[in-house]
Amino acid sequence: MQAGETPRDGFWLPPAHYAGRPRLHPWEIPMLIAVITVTLVGYLAIVWLVLLGTFSDYFLFLLALPLVLLLIRGLTYAQPRVNGVQMTPTQFADGHRMVVEAAARYGLEYVPDAYVVLGNGMINAFASGHGFRRFVVVYSDLFEVGGRARDPQALEFIIGHEVGHIAAGHTSYWRQLATSVGMNIPLVGSALSRAQEYTADNYGYYTRPAGVPGVIGVLSAGKYMLSAVDFDQFADRATQERGFFTWATNALATHPVLTWRAAALRDRTRAGAMLFRPRTIVRGVGSGNVVAVVPPPHPAAVAAGSLPNGLQMPPKL
Repeated sequence: MQAGETPRDGFWLPPAHYAGRPRLHPWEIPMLIAVITVTLVGYLAIVWLVLLGTFSDYFLFLLALPLVLLLIRGLTYAQPRVNGVQMTPTQFADGHRMVVEAAARYGLEYVPDAYVVLGNGMINAFASGHGFRRFVVVYSDLFEVGGRARDPQALEFIIGHEVGHIAAGHTSYWRQLATSVGMNIPLVGSALSRAQEYTADNYGYYTRPAGVPGVIGVLSAGKYMLSAVDFDQFADRATQERGFFTWATNALATHPVLTWRAAALRDRTRAGAMLFRPRTIVRGVGSGNVVAVVPPPHPAAVAAGSLPNGLQMPPKL
């Protein structure tokens, strides 16, 4: 076989549509336009009411929102600076390296500041900005003793996700101001937020695709039990769990529900589901590609007569 020739007994699958360089979720820009429109209409209505002499503290607060948002962003940036541990080449060095590599990968002009803050059992991380500065905050529970993560690949995905928020423009003051009213409208604001989270997941996936099972594990079962989570079984339930309240839980959430999020991270051929659950159960075959499989039984299902004392499973799983 000549050098560089593809083996006859195998081939490389090209990356799936959402497995290559990060893309915005297709709902993000339309929902951004809708939310900005709602915000502008809201501001015009408030100004009109004030001109008519209909004053209230709420109206005055909204008119002062540019200053209020500036203060909130400044305080949010100050808190980790005075209470957190800054990631540097000598403190939480692995995390610092991940931030630097993600910033370089996504073409940022500056390396974002990065801090570790006390988690007290909470699993979280976020990105924000103030002025021209951008920063990432990671809760300490994502690290182990000595600054090493229990699952380094999951941590790298999470940091890539947060740097992705910065790279995609989600932390911009002007963007947050322009969406400040519309983001509080049920369904509309939450839809934009979920689309942005899917976009950031695209960055996280591109940063470290092998971190996906660990991320879903830690977000669903915690930092100690993450390895006990069967990723495919968890993602399958995005299709299996159905009903109005399941739909409503996702529609009202600022983040995609975890089962839908897992399904989107497994199937990189399409964008993450926004309003309707995935209909097909799939298995990964490499490079983000998938193939449909015969739907397996519900994971809670057991053979008839196998339960003790005549117990039966619920009538509908």
